[in-house]
Formats: sequence, C-alpha cells, structure tokens
Amino acid sequence: MLKGLYVAHMGMVNEQRRMDILTNNLANVSTVGYKKEGSTSQAFADILSIKIKDASVGEMNAQGVGIVNPGVVIGENYTDFSQGSFRITDNTYDLALSGDGFFAIEFTNKSGDTSIKYTRAGQFTLNKEGYLVNQDGDYVLDVNDQRIKIDPLKDTAITKSGNIEQDGKVLAQIQVADFENYDYLEKYGETYYQTIDGATKKESTAEVHSGCLEMANVQTVSEMVNLISVTRAYESNQKIIQTYDESLGIAVSQLGKLQ
Repeated sequence: MLKGLYVAHMGMVNEQRRMDILTNNLANVSTVGYKKEGSTSQAFADILSIKIKDASVGEMNAQGVGIVNPGVVIGENYTDFSQGSFRITDNTYDLALSGDGFFAIEFTNKSGDTSIKYTRAGQFTLNKEGYLVNQDGDYVLDVNDQRIKIDPLKDTAITKSGNIEQDGKVLAQIQVADFENYDYLEKYGETYYQTIDGATKKESTAEVHSGCLEMANVQTVSEMVNLISVTRAYESNQKIIQTYDESLGIAVSQLGKLQ
C-alpha cells in the first residue's frame, strides 16, 4: 500500500519542477534574447520485487512477485533555440540575429575573472569610453576576440555581415559564433551561454540586423496551457495521497479495534 504514496509523491515533485520551468519562461516573456526551456519526464528503472522468508516457498528461497516501478522523475532539461520575433527600435546599436549563431561577449565575474560568453540578446550601447557594451556593461567582441571601440560623435552603420562602418570605412566586424552541437552549451544566467568540453565552433550563416531586437521565443498562451496541465497532474497526485491517508487512517483506527 505504501508504494503508492511514494509514486504519488514523486509525481508531485516532478510536476513541481516542470512548473518551476514554465513559470520561469513566463517571467522572461519580455526578456530580449531569452530562449525558453523545457523538460522531459522518464520513469525510474523497473525493478523486480521479490519476497523472502516466506514459509510457503521455503524461508531460504526468494521468489519474484512481479515488476514494480517507483514513479516518475525529470529526465532532462533542454533549451529551445528557435528564432524569436523581432521588435523594431530604430536604434543603430540594437542588434538581432536571423539564423543560427550568438554574439560573443567578454564577461567579467565578481572575482574579476574574464571569460567569453555567448548570447542572442543584442541590446547594445556605447559606454563613456566609446566601447560597444551590453546592458550589463560587458564588452561585445569582434572576430578577433577584441573589444570594439567606436567614435560616438560620428554616424555609424552596421551591415548584415556585422561590419561596423563610419565615414565609409570598416572599423570592426562583430563576431557571430555558431557551434556544431548546442548540447555543448550550458546556460549561464538568463541570456548567456558558455561552452563546455567538446564544443566545436563553426562558421555562422546568421545575418545581423541593426535597429531591432530579438524577443523571447516564449508563446504565452502555450505556456499557460502547459501550466494548467501541470497543475491538474499535481492535483491528481495530491488526491491519491489524500486517498491513501484516509485508507491508512481507517486501517489504524477501525480495523485494529478489538470487538
């Protein structure tokens, strides 16, 4: 009887984790460059249930009584890298990518360590020194992994190939990095990604669009429908536990009474 309690409990834990992922997607529906996350569910490995010390088959023998499964668990989390919609801003330094690829960002953590992160969030601006940075103040890198410095007093044009032009001259080319397999990218914060061992770069075919931003690829209605489904599944498991609790209460308080 108690096995059902554990199965229902794991079902509730699974749905709670799915709900956390869905609510995080909804919370970032307006975040520039955000890519929604999802999860898969899988059953625990089936195990063979056996009985031992049973006089009917001999106390020294073990007899199988069937296959049991202790419930469900989150299989893996994944990121949906599909293209988000564009929002027109008419700001030269607001950039969006159409196609596969990421902007390369020089990121410095609180300890002062510097590393390269990758993002689809192209909400860039110039700092007081004239360097192209994102909203967090991290530097945008060119194809040579160098910071990009621009004269803020001159008109700037950014082409689809990522070339930054002033006075008809190319100052730098914005780096657009792509990878053979996105399984070797892990999320860092809400819109950053970092490589792990095994990541292999490849040439990106993405185009850079100036004056617009790529918004989150979260579909609010779809996420709300999934959220309702998760809530119903959670409630179903909760009712199973309540039913078991009531049954155990009857067994303890009534069936054990002496007549």
